[in-house]
Amino acid sequence: MSLLKPLSPSRNLVGELVERIADEIRSGRLPPGARLPTEFELMAATGVSRTVVREAVAALRAEGLVVTRQGLGAFVATEAHRAAFRIVAGPRDEPGSISNVVSVLELRLAVEVEAAALAAERADRHQVAQIETALVEIDTAVASGGSAVAEDFALHRAIAQATHNPQFANFLDFLGRHFIPRQTIRAAEASEAEQRAYLERIQKDHARIVEAIRSGSSKDARNAMRAHLTKSLQRYRGLADEGRQFESMQPGESRSNRRRTQGRRL
Repeated sequence: MSLLKPLSPSRNLVGELVERIADEIRSGRLPPGARLPTEFELMAATGVSRTVVREAVAALRAEGLVVTRQGLGAFVATEAHRAAFRIVAGPRDEPGSISNVVSVLELRLAVEVEAAALAAERADRHQVAQIETALVEIDTAVASGGSAVAEDFALHRAIAQATHNPQFANFLDFLGRHFIPRQTIRAAEASEAEQRAYLERIQKDHARIVEAIRSGSSKDARNAMRAHLTKSLQRYRGLADEGRQFESMQPGESRSNRRRTQGRRL
């Protein structure tokens, strides 16, 4: 059983163990009702601590994949195949994590473009005011040198609420920390000035979205949100490509040298 093998060095041992057990369950190698290996067996086989094992089992239980029985251990849930939808993030700042961000952005495109259009059609005066306030709060955060992550999320959530369909806001709440890419991925070697310039460009996109909603134009709101998210998608696809290129560099070649070489080829 692939479950009982040492885990690779990781910054998120709990997440890796959760995924390994979940894979065994989804593949049917651990069928409904099957008993999971004991804590001791998992610790000995994977090389992790008791705390990691217990946190992994707790996470699996929260997702509906396993149930625990006092004194008996953990068992695969009878309806594990119907477990709740979830998004798995890779280790911070690694190519796999960038790929995850790209996947979430594509999902957001499918949802938020229509949310912006509905907000333009349905937002009442109070909701438009909330959206405008959220936009100003991003400006304030950027001006003070902050990342504006919380403020960015607040703007998008205010737009979702203005659809008068609570499921849009619920979906954004579900995405949580996956929602704002720069909270998960740090742009490699970006200076403070570069980061601020990037945030100011994003804010111009936000201003177009807000103006379209304020004017009640669902078409303009849809287009503005699509343009905004597409730019982010292109940016992180570029970072993913750069990560793959970095992995393929020759020994002794620095990332800055690779970038200079690429620049000469453009």
